[in-house]
Amino acid sequence: MADVRTTAQQARRGTFPNGMEYLTWGEGPRTLLSILGGPGSFVPTGAMARMIARHSRPYLAAGYAVWIVTRRRGMPSGHGIADMADDYAHVVAEHLGGRVDLVVGESYGGMVAQYLAARHPERLGRLVLVVSGCEVSEWGKLVDTRLATALARRDATASGTAFAEYVLPGDRSRWLRRLLGPVVGRALFADEPCPPGDVLTELRAETSFDSRPVLPSIRVPTLIIAGTRDRFFPPAVIDETAARVPACTVVRYEGKGHLGTGTDKRVPRDVLAFAGG
Repeated sequence: MADVRTTAQQARRGTFPNGMEYLTWGEGPRTLLSILGGPGSFVPTGAMARMIARHSRPYLAAGYAVWIVTRRRGMPSGHGIADMADDYAHVVAEHLGGRVDLVVGESYGGMVAQYLAARHPERLGRLVLVVSGCEVSEWGKLVDTRLATALARRDATASGTAFAEYVLPGDRSRWLRRLLGPVVGRALFADEPCPPGDVLTELRAETSFDSRPVLPSIRVPTLIIAGTRDRFFPPAVIDETAARVPACTVVRYEGKGHLGTGTDKRVPRDVLAFAGG
């Protein structure tokens, strides 16, 4: 059994030859590929790495090696979600034994994971989409545009203010977001390592993203974990996504929004129940 006391300090870090960075824990016989959100993709450090390490313990105890892998560095202009999925398929084929047992894509990472499963079904056994669906809401695109443009100009305060809108939406909360912006920015974005060009490439891919045409091609068993108050991927989008994937199960967290669902302690439990252990 994996050591459930695993910490961020015990993780291994590195970069694959194609420029995709990774953070990995565990030596279990099964492999879990984690594709995190965006726009912007980086290996977690500090408090975020410690939080993800704690979140990973149930997977390690269940016999998984967990791999968090970023998007490519220096993506060319026009590199879309399908291209990013091809990048992950290459990593799996060349460096993760040709096939992973489980792909968990969160938010933006779930968008990429949909195309990975549709275009490269031989590379994974099961798919989990956490707070992700076939299209980002118009509200979500506007918020992420503010976030990504602030990240690209290395403005931590503006980045923090935009990110605060994830949990404090609406005009009435604007003053509070401005108050919290410097604090959130210092905590999360002061050392943002993702190159500005890649952040903007991911943003352009997000605003044009629509996976409806490829969803029927996803033939691996699929789980969607969604919040009933998620404004990025609202319930109607989740319903449509699930209806288009041939073998799809949906678990909903009542009253939870986008961030609340993604960080909920029930996620590993529900993922492992779906994966059979």
